Amino acid sequence: MKFTTGRIIALLIILFIIIQFFPVTRTNPPVETEAATPASVKAILKRSCYDCHSNSTVWPWYSQVAPVSWMVTRDVNDGRQYLNFSTWNRYDSDRLADIYDDTHVEIDQDDMPPWYYKPMHPQVGLNDNNKQTLLDWAVRAKATLNAKSPFSDDAIDSDSSGETKPDPGLDGDN
Repeated sequence: MKFTTGRIIALLIILFIIIQFFPVTRTNPPVETEAATPASVKAILKRSCYDCHSNSTVWPWYSQVAPVSWMVTRDVNDGRQYLNFSTWNRYDSDRLADIYDDTHVEIDQDDMPPWYYKPMHPQVGLNDNNKQTLLDWAVRAKATLNAKSPFSDDAIDSDSSGETKPDPGLDGDN
């Protein structure tokens, strides 16, 4: 059997049609708790990160066409598994510290958003001001992780009468 260009194209078209019958599941689970960020940071994150790193993904038309749909769904699932701004409440302080550190690496190396995402979504690019805003946020957020919270158990002392009193070191006057 001789394979001509016409037969190869016909086989590819048939294969393309067949793979459409193997769809992937695209989901947007409920948002649990979003990261508490300043409005300027939230705007950048929503524009440049949320499609892969939140439960608020906007699924573009091509996410419904195999084989591209397989890659898009995999990228979103992997992105959510690594970092999900919609399940911020699940992260402990160690994981948050890692996230803030990774923010520096990803921004410094221009790894996020990925290069192959940018051509179809030019609005997601980070200019120098966006990058600096995210870096400043990550530094401030990480610094607060080790600070005592006035609501934590170790920030309250109990006197001999059994009454609790705030730790005097937390009032900011010392």
